[in-house]
Amino acid sequence: MKIISKAILALSLAFTLCACGGGSDNKPSGGEASTDSLFKAGTYEADGEGFGGAGNPIHVKVTVSDSAIEKIEFTADGETPTVGGLAIPLLVDKVVNAQSTKVDVVTDATFSSKGFLAAVDDCIKQAGADPEKLEPKEGSAEVKNVEETYDVVVVGAGGAGMTAAIVARENGKSVVIIEKAAVPGGNSSRATGGMNAAATHYQKEQNIEDSVDLYYADTMKGGHDINDPALVKTLAENSAAAIDWLDSIDAPLSNIGQAGGASTKRQHRPVDENGKILSVGTFLVEHLSKTCEAKGIKTIFNARVDKVLMDEGKAVGVHANGTDGSEITIHAKSVVIATGGFGSNPDLIVKYRPELKGYVSTNASTITGDAIEFLTNVGADFVDLEQIQIHPTVVQKDGSLISESLRGDGAILINKSGKRFCNELLTRDVVSGHINEQDGSYAWLIVDQNMYDPSTVIQKYVKNGLMTKCETIADLAKLMEVDEKVLTETIAKWNEACKNKKDEEFGREAFDAILSDLTAAPYYAVKIAPGIHHCMGGVHINTSAEVLDVDGKVIPGLFAAGEVTGGVHGGNRLGGNAVADFVVFGRIAGDSASK
Repeated sequence: MKIISKAILALSLAFTLCACGGGSDNKPSGGEASTDSLFKAGTYEADGEGFGGAGNPIHVKVTVSDSAIEKIEFTADGETPTVGGLAIPLLVDKVVNAQSTKVDVVTDATFSSKGFLAAVDDCIKQAGADPEKLEPKEGSAEVKNVEETYDVVVVGAGGAGMTAAIVARENGKSVVIIEKAAVPGGNSSRATGGMNAAATHYQKEQNIEDSVDLYYADTMKGGHDINDPALVKTLAENSAAAIDWLDSIDAPLSNIGQAGGASTKRQHRPVDENGKILSVGTFLVEHLSKTCEAKGIKTIFNARVDKVLMDEGKAVGVHANGTDGSEITIHAKSVVIATGGFGSNPDLIVKYRPELKGYVSTNASTITGDAIEFLTNVGADFVDLEQIQIHPTVVQKDGSLISESLRGDGAILINKSGKRFCNELLTRDVVSGHINEQDGSYAWLIVDQNMYDPSTVIQKYVKNGLMTKCETIADLAKLMEVDEKVLTETIAKWNEACKNKKDEEFGREAFDAILSDLTAAPYYAVKIAPGIHHCMGGVHINTSAEVLDVDGKVIPGLFAAGEVTGGVHGGNRLGGNAVADFVVFGRIAGDSASK
């Protein structure tokens, strides 16, 4: 069994039992149970299916005495380090303290939690007990309130929050992060595409022509020109330096693709040691988390901020409530808000966009817009709250997002009739509109083996049962329930368009960015439809990430960055700009708060 890295474990709440151990042969080593014992004493092993799927299970070893669960060890190589890798140690502690698996799953680590608990249940059964009859013991831990003082307090341990905290710490300030969830990441962990940046050293090294002015123009056009021009200019001008900064924390984004609404290849993506494209969100969250730990930045998890503390008009700290019933008061010279949007709050969605009622959301469950209330209470202004983006390629059963980068690399969209129906690289709102106009308001997204091989993102989709493998076009047509002849003609037309670098049907361009022309069977397909994805409106900030009040004046000591803010994206966010937003303005917020 592998030991989960010290850097990752250090971010979780303290837990009392070791969650690591030596190898095993999956055979129980239990003894005989006495007539009045609860378990057959011994060590038992089992697998559970987590986020890594059946091919890469969570493996547990549970050691029991005749009366108690004594120790739980595990390996979880298939789980995301900053999600399942943090959640499972917390569950180890919960189960052993409760002497039961009837404990709450870790928020936003549902797959990992359920897989782990199922495996422990299996071990309990092997030990001769019924897990359903093991009722949780009430905890006796004393609830302790917290009151501490720092230079900077950051609310939210997503991409923007951790970036701001790291920069403030680099500037020599004492920093603490307060996070609502039990693990870091928030919506940042769900970013799968890449980070837009212009005139970077990676673009120059790969002979890709781009400029700050072109990036600015694309973002304004994509946002229907209702973006704040000053914020967009700041985003574009600081994007290359943000890529350099990520290099400095060992988080390089060296692969470059093209996303919808971009005039050139500027979506920077991470790759593994074999050159395979990785999911940008989990990659950056893991590296930001490690950097926070290495720099000694404390994170308080499971704490929901409900108030910004003010003194004579200046922000001087925050108040939060812990899930254990504790109260947390942090005094600080400055406050950075990085709590994300409200994509998982149906009431707020309907309040600002009634027509989106019932839409599935891609957001983490904790992204519920808490900051709107506590920032309103200190007089903050808000902009564009009605600008809520729907993403065109969302799996409806669970809100899983299929990355826009796949379409940039060559994926196409097919309707119920087996035909393409639009330029797949138009902006998200336009592509979503085209999908909603199709019979059934859904489409299929198709990739081939040449796209599958270099992409761990696609491989993860297949492993998790989101995409289905089809050996032939005939199999593909059967899966999609479309006419095989029509589908064959559709794919042949696309093959020809790629060959000639000209899409006669829908005017799609950027063929130089395509990784595959979809001629390499087998194929992989997923049924998608639009879903709520990003809140482009939020608290009003200036180019220094200072929060403005309803009169347009700076609220001293109060800063914000990331999806909690408004103005950067206007009426539509381009793919790749969310990561650019949280890195660029996260750095600015951390620097401004340090001053």
